[in-house]
Amino acid sequence: MALRTHNCGELKTKNTGQSVKLAGWVSRNRDLGGLYFFDLRDRYGKTQIVFDKSEDLAQQARGLHTEDVVLIEGSVRNRPDGMINRQMATGEVEVTADRITVLSRAAALPLSVEDDQEPNEELKLRYRCLDLRRPRMIRNLEIRHKAMQSVRRFHDEQGFLEVSTPFLIRSTPEGARDFIVPSRIHHGSFYSLPQSPQLYKQVLMVGGIDKYFQLAYCFRDEDLRKDRQPEFTQIDVEMSFVDENDVYELGEAMMKRLVKDTIGLEITTPFLRINYFDAVNQYGSDAPDLRYKLRIRRADEYFKDSGFKAFESVLDNNGGVFGILAEGKGNLSRKEREKLEESARDYGLAGLLTVPFAEDGLKGIIGKLFSTEKQTELCKYMNAGSGDLLMFAAGPVNDTLIALGRLRRQLAQGWDLIPDKELKFCWVVNPPLFEPDEETGGLTPVHHAFTAPIDSDIDKLTTEPEKVICRAYDLVLNGVEMGSGSIRIHDPEVQRKVFKAININRDEANKRFGFLLEALSFGTPPHGGIALGFDRLVMMLAGESSIRDIIAFPKTNVASSLMDGAPSPIDDEQLAELGLKIIGKQNNKTA
Repeated sequence: MALRTHNCGELKTKNTGQSVKLAGWVSRNRDLGGLYFFDLRDRYGKTQIVFDKSEDLAQQARGLHTEDVVLIEGSVRNRPDGMINRQMATGEVEVTADRITVLSRAAALPLSVEDDQEPNEELKLRYRCLDLRRPRMIRNLEIRHKAMQSVRRFHDEQGFLEVSTPFLIRSTPEGARDFIVPSRIHHGSFYSLPQSPQLYKQVLMVGGIDKYFQLAYCFRDEDLRKDRQPEFTQIDVEMSFVDENDVYELGEAMMKRLVKDTIGLEITTPFLRINYFDAVNQYGSDAPDLRYKLRIRRADEYFKDSGFKAFESVLDNNGGVFGILAEGKGNLSRKEREKLEESARDYGLAGLLTVPFAEDGLKGIIGKLFSTEKQTELCKYMNAGSGDLLMFAAGPVNDTLIALGRLRRQLAQGWDLIPDKELKFCWVVNPPLFEPDEETGGLTPVHHAFTAPIDSDIDKLTTEPEKVICRAYDLVLNGVEMGSGSIRIHDPEVQRKVFKAININRDEANKRFGFLLEALSFGTPPHGGIALGFDRLVMMLAGESSIRDIIAFPKTNVASSLMDGAPSPIDDEQLAELGLKIIGKQNNKTA
């Protein structure tokens, strides 16, 4: 603060008459002939600077360029009547300048730093030093900071210890590819960067650290999307002597506190808990968006022996018929309904039967095939009333549900059914422990191999592993998975049964996870926890659609950094030290 007495976002009418020093970047300027002024901007906001005391000083100001860094000395005065800017925190005052000191000149900028001129993403990432100056980016990083501090304060108050786990670990693949780090000292051996601290936090529970948390940095070498990065942060939590309800209560209390601390919004707890199979069957997704209706209902019994051959054929082949109610949409034109049917085909459905509910009953082929009594029963089941629209699709159960889930989201967006700024959390609980592995033809864990099965299904691990339900849970916000957790396996014999179910034999298990199995054998408390995607959560709270906009220095969709050129080749001397040799053509693609 040696150069400045105030920042550019704090001057108010209470400062009127004070002599001040402000430092920052030259922003928007206005030249009214005899009056010249510009906005001075820093991280905290903007202050209007006026040059009306000296024509020489005004001429000096006119010689400045946008983004020059200057020190302004002057006095605060109230803005004239009619010139107050309610959109600026400092909009009731201005500083009339007595002196300008140029601290740094700015070259011509390759992009605008104003929020009303959004640069393309390649420019933003190449010139991140400029993109970070934009008020929107500063606000996002402030939200990120507040969220981090809130998480730390909350867990500290709850008696948790923040424990750092290592970055250089043994490779224990967890689904995605590991980032591998060669060892200079141990030629031919490698570390990997952690995809998560999963095994280490379980060891901490064995070690008696019964309440652990960490803002953990994790690394996954996977294909990227807008909500994924090769390096990311998660809120990692583990507790001993707990069950699912303890995790739910802690997670809800943390979320309530975090949302209040970051964006000032009060959320309602407890969150709705939805069984995994109910979520898929009713919303077509294991991460349901509860902000709007359009719930899916299975309607097989209403179409058996109905005379509607297309659906009867699907049912004869073990498929299903599913319906969605669109309230108040019964007056859609035929052209609009045909557009819905086209969208359904785009999502992989064979078709979509749209049935308006008019005052005299259901229209279309259903109205012709179904008796009045059967129409009444169907409408009662679907909760439909006059003026509504019924939509039905048939096909293989899983594929049809997934397609309807996507269609449901499109309809909500197109019909403007999603409330602005509403945060709707829920828990999706008790999924299958395993799912088919398309590559091997066997089974692979839905979450990870350290998730405990429900007690009544433990015996099924050796007889019917595909039917085992587990003690896992996902926290979902507005249709986006925020994180996953589970009660862990604390019995080494149960852990070995899980490994066997996914074709990891005893020797392979000892090789890959021996240190954990050994730790579990020394007396392990029941324990469980959760890992929440911190970046994704901040993205949602900031109202952004990409986590790149809430991370200071993100990577592109091909895991490169346009700003500093990473990843980059290393020289032959470094390779020799590591005992490595590059085979084949190097891929230096960075965009």
